[in-house]
Amino acid sequence: MNTSAVDEVVGLCQDLLRIDTTNTGDPRTTVGERVAAEYVAEKLADAGIESRLLESAPTRANLVARIPGADRSRGALLVHGHLDVVPADKREWSVDPFSGEIKDGYLWGRGAVDMKDFDAMVLAVVRDWHRTGYVPPRDIVLAYTADEEAGMEYGSQWLVQNHAAEFEGATEAIGEVGGYSYTVNDNLRLYLVQTAEKGLDWLRLHASGRPGHGSFIHDDNAVTALAEAVAAVGRHRFPVVVTPTVRAFLEQISEALHIDLDPDDPELAIAKLGPIANLIGATIRNTANPTRLEAGYKDNVIPGKASATIDCRTLPGEAESFLAELRDIIGPDVEIEHVHRQPAVETEFGGPLVEAMGAALRAEDPGARTVPYLMSGGTDAKAFSTLGIRCFGFAPLQLPPDLNFAALFHGIDERVPVEGLKFGVRVLDRLLRNS
Repeated sequence: MNTSAVDEVVGLCQDLLRIDTTNTGDPRTTVGERVAAEYVAEKLADAGIESRLLESAPTRANLVARIPGADRSRGALLVHGHLDVVPADKREWSVDPFSGEIKDGYLWGRGAVDMKDFDAMVLAVVRDWHRTGYVPPRDIVLAYTADEEAGMEYGSQWLVQNHAAEFEGATEAIGEVGGYSYTVNDNLRLYLVQTAEKGLDWLRLHASGRPGHGSFIHDDNAVTALAEAVAAVGRHRFPVVVTPTVRAFLEQISEALHIDLDPDDPELAIAKLGPIANLIGATIRNTANPTRLEAGYKDNVIPGKASATIDCRTLPGEAESFLAELRDIIGPDVEIEHVHRQPAVETEFGGPLVEAMGAALRAEDPGARTVPYLMSGGTDAKAFSTLGIRCFGFAPLQLPPDLNFAALFHGIDERVPVEGLKFGVRVLDRLLRNS
């Protein structure tokens, strides 16, 4: 490939990091993605690529573009990334989270790994193609989305519901949280390719009781009932369920690390995975974590209603059994409201695209081996998969062995290695040329 894409990617990523696209989940305080989407549109236009800005609400802009391929009869490949980021408190960081500073071999900033690094990689590759006149083997559909960090209502979900024609013919997709390295030794690095992700169910629990004066003896207290239910949920550990994707991952990583794997007790093997143990540990069971509480309006008044939000993540095929178990935990008197619900997604780890991922990685890193994994969180793949698109997480990065990559997502001092970013451009270019 032309070296200009590798040279350009760091500057593109810096520019994107310096555009504040904080998504608080509250329309009143969310900054919006419009400025970043306009930046991407301008950079694409500079390379002769037309794009469409699709605004779901004021400042909540999405961008879609299609690059025609040599064989228009083939299914198109969707390459997607989101432009929004979670909030960052400057007081907690070593650098300004929106400075795009380069320090100690890393590019620092909110969104550096989630996921303006991949946004910049894609932009660098396609700009290089158009400078050199390269035509990809099939159509490439680009999607830069809004609102991934707060449920996708203004982003990919809205695009799928209102502009599905933009993705016509797309059969496969690549997006975030996959393709990054886990170092086994000097001669072997495992690159985790996301082939599945847990379902999302944001629930609100409501307990009702008899309102009254705070000084009275009161046995029918909504706050007490809710607190008991929330505590029971927060302390409950759901049983281990090993899905096909997780089983394949554990078998391959146990072989590579020479770890004994007990299929009935995979936590013993997972505990030996070091920095990625937390990432993988959440993929062997359903989870339900209380995140918000709301009750009352005055210190000496017992309210008639109390509510709590529970962030639930379910394994593929486990949604209904999970809800039944949750109902048993909280009891029959607490109401369950579904605030936001998205199903789990899962695809097989095989086919020409998966083979091309492995080949692209090995061309840049002879010690690379790809393994499938299930992601505990969620991505825009949940929306795009409803169009029948087979979705993978593949945003390639070669990481230093001692970097706790999982902790950088939504964490303090988020950063991406500069050389890893350049590596990702080279791998992504190879993949897109050979898929």
